[in-house]
Amino acid sequence: MMYPSRRKPVLYFKEERRFLSPRCSIYKLFIVCTVLLLVSLLWLQLSCSGDMTSSAEDRPQLRPQQRPPPCQAEAQASAADDPSWGPHKLAVIVPFRERFEELLVFVPFMHGFLSKKKIRHKILVINQVDRYRFNRASLINVGHLESGNDTDYLAMHDVDLLPLNDALDYGFPEEGPFHVASPELHPLYHYKTYVGGILLLTKKHYDMCNGMSNRFWGWGREDDEFYRRLKKAQLQLFRPSGITTGYKTFLHIHDPAWRKRDQKRVAAQKQEQFKVDPEGGLSNLRYEVESRQEVVIGGAPCTVINTRLGCDQNQTPWCLLG
Repeated sequence: MMYPSRRKPVLYFKEERRFLSPRCSIYKLFIVCTVLLLVSLLWLQLSCSGDMTSSAEDRPQLRPQQRPPPCQAEAQASAADDPSWGPHKLAVIVPFRERFEELLVFVPFMHGFLSKKKIRHKILVINQVDRYRFNRASLINVGHLESGNDTDYLAMHDVDLLPLNDALDYGFPEEGPFHVASPELHPLYHYKTYVGGILLLTKKHYDMCNGMSNRFWGWGREDDEFYRRLKKAQLQLFRPSGITTGYKTFLHIHDPAWRKRDQKRVAAQKQEQFKVDPEGGLSNLRYEVESRQEVVIGGAPCTVINTRLGCDQNQTPWCLLG
């Protein structure tokens, strides 16, 4: 009888150690972990709240002028709705062939210059892609016809001439053609009848002149002939006044040592280059638009019109060089 009484407590004691002790240890471990987790979360919340408060106090406030600039589309949309930009829109016509280095500078520069002056504009690069010699006048004629109904005046603009003076006027030339690159300001050409480089005209005035003569293949002389057209149309020519920067008013980025101009003159061309073309111009222009591309250069939009000119070799055999 004594044995069972001793044995039973022993057996009971051993069973309790096997069963209750692990449960107790797991329960205690769970409680400790829960407490540690709550303490960690509380500490993390307090520290984050402190950091956020201090950083909010130390961080400078974002002022209106520190906001990032709007995207191009938003900027153009806001300009279109802003009456301070005026009702007129300028077509910047750039006769062009294979002068890409200059074009990469010209497009963003002129877009920024005109936008700063609040001149509504679009830049049209008339790219000659045919086999004939370069014809600046014909390309300007193409630009006039392809400029669209959303523009009402144009700038005959060389790709290598950049305006440096903000006082230069690119506004609507209502009274008559406005020669921006006047002889008193142009870095190279200073004779009184010079009207090249940059010339602004309304589309109406350009039509009155029948555009420019298409007979001038190669470099030069088409501006001098156009000066006679302005006189014949009885259009008064205006030029800038009050500009004090002289020959430093423009930056001429053409390098004649690196890129030679096509100044060759064949016998017949030498005789014809000083004559007035009484009938030629917009009325007998021959061209074909091969393609039209919308391009963005340095964040500035422009339209490249790849153009093939036509040449009547019976009339102007010097459009090709043998």
